[in-house]
Amino acid sequence: MRFVFLALLISISTFCEAQIRLSEEAEIAVVTIGPYQGEPWSAFGHNGFRVTDPANGIDWFYDYGLYDFNQENFFLNFARGLLKYKVGVRKWSRTYRVQRYFKRYIKLQYLDLTPKETQKLFDFLQNNVKPENAEYLYHYVYDNCATKIRDVVQENFPGRITFDLSYKEEGKTFRQLMDDYLGQQDWGDFGIDVGLGMEVDQEATAEEYMFLPPYIHKAFSGATILRDGEKVPLVKKSVDAYIPKEESSLSVWITPFNFFVILFFVSGLITHRNLKSGKRTKWIDMLLFGFAGFVGWWVVYLWIGTEHMSKNNLDILWAIPFHFPLIFFVGKEKLKHFFRVYFKVNAYWYCGLLLVWGFLLQPIHQSLVPFVLTLVLRSFYIAYDLKKPNVKLPTNGKP
Repeated sequence: MRFVFLALLISISTFCEAQIRLSEEAEIAVVTIGPYQGEPWSAFGHNGFRVTDPANGIDWFYDYGLYDFNQENFFLNFARGLLKYKVGVRKWSRTYRVQRYFKRYIKLQYLDLTPKETQKLFDFLQNNVKPENAEYLYHYVYDNCATKIRDVVQENFPGRITFDLSYKEEGKTFRQLMDDYLGQQDWGDFGIDVGLGMEVDQEATAEEYMFLPPYIHKAFSGATILRDGEKVPLVKKSVDAYIPKEESSLSVWITPFNFFVILFFVSGLITHRNLKSGKRTKWIDMLLFGFAGFVGWWVVYLWIGTEHMSKNNLDILWAIPFHFPLIFFVGKEKLKHFFRVYFKVNAYWYCGLLLVWGFLLQPIHQSLVPFVLTLVLRSFYIAYDLKKPNVKLPTNGKP
């Protein structure tokens, strides 16, 4: 967010109103910026355009990854997947310094364009950053800072660009592509896996790989442009502007798997003591089933109330919404029989889920296995505890 704030502060969009004629020395480069592990959304990298023209004193960076906190209904639009992003322009020197600070590699691919083609692409970018044109509806797969680079080039040179798509792997899905860049983002990977549905488990086409910035770099590396009936390389030179000796890294001891394993053993210890004492520790059940139910309602909201890729989400099989708030009424005497049946069925349901876990059409995050085992354990114990007859004391209070 500091990066975006700085970008907005030093925006030079005021220069975009005037028509600028580039010199023959002008060049346009596709910029690929490496991952930063400080935030999950930065782990995939970033893209943009760099335009240089010494004769006009131009060295600018065009960025399609900006958004404004002050836009109307910002948080509601963010939650619903309707957030508006915008393209902005700022000095390249500022971008370079900021990315070096965060230890992100910077790679440039200078496009082999004629002066006329360079001017055309530059004019498009200049027009695009005008306030009335700058905003677009962001989508983290189909319309983002990476896909915009591909689309802008194709739009300006329709039918002339052929990308090198040899990187495609047979059968690889959107989820698997994301996972390749979330190796250090255990909790971010967990949240993405739980929040996204089966739409991201379809095989991605070679062009769809380009929602990830590194694949923009790969696609442009061997790309060609049709000129005078002949296909010529689109990139005339590639420059590694900055390669850090040590890229940013993130180490988290409490991963989702570690957390749920610890929770399983704590629940097991509590269950053992409950069996010996004949009592039920209610708070652990409220924590476990309350969490599962809360996540279930979150999945339902993402499924039916947003434009995220969250429909047909099989996480609903373990995150059962009814757990919340039903778990808070287990102690009601009139509902004792209902809850005994409910949790017995619940226990067998989770056992069945574990048996088919590896065969589901949507892969469910593996760290949830110990959590579901915990739900099995407590479901059986609650059903057992509710089966016990109530022991009433005599009216005089003596046994």
